[in-house]
Amino acid sequence: MSSSAKRKQLSKRIRFEVFKRDSFACQYCGAHPPETVLHVDHIVPVADGGQNDMDNLVTSCDTCNLGKGAISLQSVPASLESRAADVAEREEQIRGYAEVMAAKRERIHDQAWDVADIFIDHFRLDGIRKDWLQSIKQFVEKIGVDECIRAMEIAVARKAYSKGPCFMYFCGICWNIVREGSST
Repeated sequence: MSSSAKRKQLSKRIRFEVFKRDSFACQYCGAHPPETVLHVDHIVPVADGGQNDMDNLVTSCDTCNLGKGAISLQSVPASLESRAADVAEREEQIRGYAEVMAAKRERIHDQAWDVADIFIDHFRLDGIRKDWLQSIKQFVEKIGVDECIRAMEIAVARKAYSKGPCFMYFCGICWNIVREGSST
């Protein structure tokens, strides 16, 4: 097709379908409205015989589209390849971080139940209040499971006959440990 050949206009419907398929984001850099104006770019340029079919169209921001011009995407520019590698590395780090944080949450949850079980067994309960378990989790995170177990053992020994005062005593012991740790 010669460069003087007339380009067939894209319909608004096709343009919208391309934007929708590509989640209204530039497929080169990720930009999206309102920060940028979106264009529909031809993967194989019209000047090289590219058509207006959906498989040859991609969402592009004005900066990427105008910068690319009539260059075919047969070869990925080094800068885009480098950016893709950076994004892939960041995504891998985010997945790794998410796995570590999930393991931490699970560990704290399990350790909080180890502490709660002392209370539950002592008072012969079927469970523990959710807000109390949440408090235990926070203490496990702040001072560690061993200190929490020790605090709960002291609390059930000293306040053996009443659940509420016993739990408050446990919290008081834990807060004292927290304060001692922050003053050193």
